[in-house]
Amino acid sequence: MSDGITRRQALTIGAVGAGVLAIGATGLVLSLQTPRPASNTERSPETPAPETPAEATVGGWAEPEVLSARDGLLEFDLRVTATEVVVAGSTVRMLTYNGTVPGPTLHLHPGDRLRVHLINDLDEVTNLHTHGLHVSAEGNSDNPFVHIAPGNSFDYEIDIPDDHPTGINWYHPHHHGLAADQVFGGMYGAIVVDTDDWSDGGSPRVVLVSDTTFVGGGVAAVNQAQRMMGRTGETLLTNGQVAPELRGPTGSAQRLLLINACASRYLDLSFAGFDATLQGTDSMPLAEPRSVDRVLLAPGNRADVTVTIPAAETKLVAASFDRGRMGMGMMGGQSTAGADAVVLTALPDAAISAPRILQNDTVAHPDLRTREPNGVRTITMSMGMGGGGGGGMQFLLDGREYSHDRVDQTVQLGTMEEWTIVNDSPMAHPFHLHIWPMQVIRESGSETNEIDLRDVVHVPEFSSVTVRINFDRLPGRTVYHCHILDHEDLGMMGIIEAS
Repeated sequence: MSDGITRRQALTIGAVGAGVLAIGATGLVLSLQTPRPASNTERSPETPAPETPAEATVGGWAEPEVLSARDGLLEFDLRVTATEVVVAGSTVRMLTYNGTVPGPTLHLHPGDRLRVHLINDLDEVTNLHTHGLHVSAEGNSDNPFVHIAPGNSFDYEIDIPDDHPTGINWYHPHHHGLAADQVFGGMYGAIVVDTDDWSDGGSPRVVLVSDTTFVGGGVAAVNQAQRMMGRTGETLLTNGQVAPELRGPTGSAQRLLLINACASRYLDLSFAGFDATLQGTDSMPLAEPRSVDRVLLAPGNRADVTVTIPAAETKLVAASFDRGRMGMGMMGGQSTAGADAVVLTALPDAAISAPRILQNDTVAHPDLRTREPNGVRTITMSMGMGGGGGGGMQFLLDGREYSHDRVDQTVQLGTMEEWTIVNDSPMAHPFHLHIWPMQVIRESGSETNEIDLRDVVHVPEFSSVTVRINFDRLPGRTVYHCHILDHEDLGMMGIIEAS
């Protein structure tokens, strides 16, 4: 255990129980056994020093500091620690990256190299997943099997391909069994890949939305029933603030990079009154932007949306969304729907200059609907009664709970496959595949009429979604799972190997 404040002292999580918080084994464990020096003096001369953390308050607009690549490299220290932050005027202790919630925004370009010296000051294991990046999952790249013990560190080195699409990504911990606790505690940050220079007023508005619940000056404990349902926080945070104000001249354009960093909550966003245009989803720009009144973001989804500032105060609200019920008499059919919550309030203000809107480059993605797949397979997401990690409820993929020593799917590089994701349960499950994007072909029996690329696909209860996946690069092992992070931690995850 570290000499500093322990996680149980920092957060009121202890009531979950030792069995829930126990650190499980992972496959291909990579662990740096020698702790790094306590002082943070190993920063590259080209790496900007972190700014003083901004307070998260009610009203106003604030974003995390931006770290941009220089001459093809972004290298920095990322320290994970329990820190006091200010939320809605109250001081609370959360899990942070470099002392802030969210962590710094990483601004990269295609072809850049990302070096992250991650230092673990928690009293539990952690690691790092760069969600949405099409990069290697092996070695010290985006490897979900890395194991960074308390007091230790790990040096990540991730190469962004020259042809990487521009778009929105994010980073968060991914150690099996602890992902939901750590994300709910405050560990997340944005990654934006584009070809723009943000130094001249061209940066978009990062809108990183999360939720949590505070009790006694820290993040609240969750019980076993909440884990099985998928925890929904009582407080919605936007860039670490509660209902912040976005100001600008009436009719001015604002480009919002929306990220759903909630552990379980869906964001059902109504853009009525905003004259909104959808520019991209997840890490993929759309070939043809389109007007939208509503955008549904499952946990892990992102959206690039351009809005105009209305002539009167207008709230962007995340409406209550029902993810279904546990079924089989569990918790009396308790609802998974959270209350409506304000993401931000747009206010006309002629004194605030509007940011310059830079256009993203689009990448010509091949339409996989025009090709015959090399293979077809079905992945079934289900829930059942049993003595598994859910304490009486099992969360399964193809009838099995996650095992670190079993490869569940093997694919051949250079092939394209069609997968049908079947949800055979009374709850919605967002399906996430690491590193390879999925082109949606069919949802609930309806064929798509455009190139629709995502890395998280919403699969409603007792329904299915068919996708095609181009395994054209990136050999090695990674994972696929439900992105309701409690369900992932409780076993709804599998390992895929490409060779």
